[in-house]
Amino acid sequence: MQLDSTQLNTTPGFCNVFVGHPLDLMKVRQQTAPSPSSAARAAIAQSVNKTGGMAMARVGGNGAINMTAATAAAAEESTLGMLRGVFVKEGFRGLYRGVSAPLVAVTPAFAVNFWSFDMASRGLRKVYNQSPTSQLSISQTALAGGFSGVALATIIGPSERIKCLMQVDKQKYSGFVDCARQVYAEGGLRSIFRGTGGAILRDVPGNAAYFGSYELLKRAAIQIEGNDKPSTAAILLAGGFAGVANWVVAIPMDTVKTRWQTAPAGTYKNLPDVVRTLIRTEGVPALFRGLSASLMRAFPANAACLCGVETVKGMIEER
Repeated sequence: MQLDSTQLNTTPGFCNVFVGHPLDLMKVRQQTAPSPSSAARAAIAQSVNKTGGMAMARVGGNGAINMTAATAAAAEESTLGMLRGVFVKEGFRGLYRGVSAPLVAVTPAFAVNFWSFDMASRGLRKVYNQSPTSQLSISQTALAGGFSGVALATIIGPSERIKCLMQVDKQKYSGFVDCARQVYAEGGLRSIFRGTGGAILRDVPGNAAYFGSYELLKRAAIQIEGNDKPSTAAILLAGGFAGVANWVVAIPMDTVKTRWQTAPAGTYKNLPDVVRTLIRTEGVPALFRGLSASLMRAFPANAACLCGVETVKGMIEER
């Protein structure tokens, strides 16, 4: 990827947002919701109270237990169940609640992300005395990706603060500008940038996994296909799995960041306090809440994104 490719790298960013935003909405709501076990127990207790202790009934002759309340609660908390629920209750527009925030940030974010990756790649070639056109190793590519994560998070951190608040509280904010104004009124720029440090801690390793795995899979595809460049299908697969690798690495810190950004002032002291509280009250698995939604979103969104990047790159190189 060359520096001038950033002129058109914003188009894949828009594709990424529109393809992936409904599932991003599910991820944020899963991360900020009470623990599933608590919700299930509450549903069962409510059913027991209404039925006089008959919430469980044996079916057939094998002693199986039919827990209707628990099943309903689990269905609502699943990614597909939440998607269906949001669509039924809020309509198609509800699936894109908070989309204005990432759209505002996506143009500079994607441009800066790939630009900073290019700059880091060039810097590494100089450090290792390599020619400007030489191919970086996979570890060097991952290192350049980690560097780009700092720039990416610095830009999208504030927009994610607005986006997450709009996704979690459907009534408090009338839109992006109204949410930004209220957040600023709470604590100025410090409130706007709340959670940006967590975004950096998420995106440095996440971007390292993203660019490193993408380059690894592209090179493997070239060897398997026996061509100078990977096919479109190979790019789609490599981009999709790169997005998956990103979120497998990034989801714990993303959960912590989301809790920190959406919690009322005074709930937590800092990011480490969020981690301690989350593990103490909900266990380590709570750090991975929203992973299923993230992975379902990551594959198609990043397949489309990186395929667009490679298409733009090819167009520029042919000039």
